[in-house]
Amino acid sequence: MFRISRYLHVAAGQSVPPHRTPSAPVVIWNLSRRCNLRCRHCYTVSEDRAYPGELSTAEALRTIEDLWQAGVRVLILSGGEPLLRPDIFELSEAARERGFYVALSTNGTAIDDQNIERIAAMEYSYVGISLDGIGARHDAFRGREGAFDQALRGLRLCRDAGIKTGIRYTLTELNGEDFPRLIDLTREEGIDKFYLSHLNYGGRGHFNRARDASFRRTRNALDRLFEAAWRDVLDGNGREYVTGNHDADAVYLLYWLRDRVDEAAWQQVVRELQAWGGNATGLHVANIDNLGNVHPDTFWWDENLGNVREQSFREIWFNPDHPLLQTLRKRPRELGGRCGACQWKAICNGSSRVRALRLTGDVLGPDPGCYLTDAETGIAGDATAAALPDEQRERDRAYAEVFRVGARS
Repeated sequence: MFRISRYLHVAAGQSVPPHRTPSAPVVIWNLSRRCNLRCRHCYTVSEDRAYPGELSTAEALRTIEDLWQAGVRVLILSGGEPLLRPDIFELSEAARERGFYVALSTNGTAIDDQNIERIAAMEYSYVGISLDGIGARHDAFRGREGAFDQALRGLRLCRDAGIKTGIRYTLTELNGEDFPRLIDLTREEGIDKFYLSHLNYGGRGHFNRARDASFRRTRNALDRLFEAAWRDVLDGNGREYVTGNHDADAVYLLYWLRDRVDEAAWQQVVRELQAWGGNATGLHVANIDNLGNVHPDTFWWDENLGNVREQSFREIWFNPDHPLLQTLRKRPRELGGRCGACQWKAICNGSSRVRALRLTGDVLGPDPGCYLTDAETGIAGDATAAALPDEQRERDRAYAEVFRVGARS
C-alpha cells in the first residue's frame, strides 16, 4: 500500500512518524470465500455458496494466537464477504483483545440497522467498504442491482457510529468515468479515507484484464487523486489517501511534486520513499485464504507456501530456504526488462509480481502495468521516449500478447 498523504505531509514540511521496518507482515486473511456479490475483479472468484474445508472457529482462534506469536500485529479480515461468516464477531473480538490492529474489508451490503451496534462494539481500527462506481455502474461492476445503495448505507452507518471508514475503489476502463464523483462523495460524506486500487491479475481480475484502465486514464486519475490529497493536507482536515497494487505510483508522485515544492522538500520525499522500499509481496505483506493456505500476496492464490493447519505461521513465513521467498526478499530484486533498467527500482521494487508473472511467465519480469514513460524510468532520455502513455502501452506490452487469454466476465 502506498500512503500518498504521508508523503505529501513530508513535502509540505509537516512531521510524520518515523519509518519502521516491521518484524512480521501485515496479514490479509480471507476468513470465508462466500460472498453475496459477484464482482468482475474478484481475486477469490467468490459466489454465494458454501465452500467446504474452511477453517473452523477453533482453528481460526488458534491461528489468531499463532499469528501473534509470530510477531504479526496488523490483521485485515476479508472474504468473500467476511460478515457472512457466522463467527465473524467472535474472531474479531478475540483478535482485538489479543492486541491486533484489526480492520474489516467488506462490500458493505451486509451492514444494516440490525448489526451496526455489534460492528461498532468490535472497535475495528478501520472498516473499508468497496464502491466501484456510482449507482448502476457500481451495481453492474458488482453483479447485483441495488448494491450501491446498500453499500452507501453501510458506509454511512459506520461513519455515524464513530468507526473510521474508507471507500475502496478499483480503477478500470469500465468504471473510470465515475472516479471524480467518488472523490467528491468522499468529501461530501465526511469519509476518513480513500483507497484507489489498481487492477491486479488474480481470479476474475485476470480474466478481465483486457478491461484494465488505460495508461492515460490511470495517470489522469492519479493527477486528480494527488490534487485532492494535497488540498486536504494543506487544509489540515486529516483525510487519508492511499493506493494499492501499483508501487510506481510513488514515482509518479515524485514527478507530480517536482514543480510544486522546493528541491530540499523534494529530496526529503525521495529519501522517505527509499526507506519505504516499494512492493512488499512476500516480505511485509502475507495472505491466508479460507482454507488456511498461506500466500505471498493476496492475488497469488496459486502459490501455496504452507498451511496453518499443518505448520505454524512462523515456520511457513520465516522459512529461509523457500526459493520464491528468497527471490522476492532479495534487495535489490534481480528484475528484468523495463523494471530491471528503471532508475527508480529502490523506490518501486518492481511493483506487481503477479502481473509480471501472469503476462510474461517470469516472476522477475517487467510489470506490464507500468504506465511510466521511458523518459520517466530513465531508460531513454530523448523526446521520442516521452510518447503518450497509451501509445507506449501498445509498444511495451506487445511482447506479452502470446500470454493473453480471451477476456471473460
